[in-house]
Amino acid sequence: MSRLSLWPLLAAAMLMAVSGQALAGSDKGVTRGFAFGGSCRGCSLARHKLTGAVFTAGDFSDASLVDTDLRGASITATLFKGADFSRADLRSASLLGANFTDAIFADARLDGMEGAGPIFTNADLKRAKLTSAELVGANFSGASLKDAVLVDAKLVASNLTAVDARRANFRDADLTGARLTKGRFGDANFRDATLDSADLSGGDFTRANFKSASLEGARLNGADLSHAVGLDQDQIDEACGDSTTHLPRGLEVHVCRHPYSFRIPRIPTPPAPPAPPSAPTAPSAPTDRDIVDQ
Repeated sequence: MSRLSLWPLLAAAMLMAVSGQALAGSDKGVTRGFAFGGSCRGCSLARHKLTGAVFTAGDFSDASLVDTDLRGASITATLFKGADFSRADLRSASLLGANFTDAIFADARLDGMEGAGPIFTNADLKRAKLTSAELVGANFSGASLKDAVLVDAKLVASNLTAVDARRANFRDADLTGARLTKGRFGDANFRDATLDSADLSGGDFTRANFKSASLEGARLNGADLSHAVGLDQDQIDEACGDSTTHLPRGLEVHVCRHPYSFRIPRIPTPPAPPAPPSAPTAPSAPTDRDIVDQ
């Protein structure tokens, strides 16, 4: 069913009715919101205007949403494994229990996106814009964030293990308690970012900019910061490392005395999929007594 247009899909792929309520957005020509559920694996919703759409308990694996307008969309307990969101607009979208494993967000607009525990494992977010996004406890492990813009993003307690974030812009971002272990952050910008209690162990930060960044309680074991810029001894004194930590000449780090630990904020549990409606009860056939009484 790949590459089918939107309208033939609705009857089979949507378990929830199309809503006729007007959206609160100010964009002219946007008069309806769409509600999606059920299975629409490999289908195409590309280049459609779905501002304010609601996705609940659905499976849209390998679907195409290229150039789709999803501003203000609400996505709950829905699977988008391998889906293609290239150049899609998801500004101010809301995520709860959303799974985007292996999905493509190249050049997508995710500014102001909010979510708790969304999964972007191995996703392609090259050049994606996530300015002011709030994604607490997000999982970006193995994802590509090359040239992504995460200015003022809040990624508290998020997992960025083994990401490729070369040239990514994390300026003013909040990465408190985030795991950046074994990531590639060459030429990334962490200016004025908060990396308190973050784990940078084993990461490559060649030419990364840490000017005025906060590293209180950060763990630097095995991190390569030898060619990082903007670091000073006061910042390093707030962090800890080991004999395999590589710092710019003249800077020294004290050894971490305790295992890494950070209390991850509680992530709300996604709501369960809605139960299907009960089938109507058929009327009982009249009995002989009913006929006599009449």
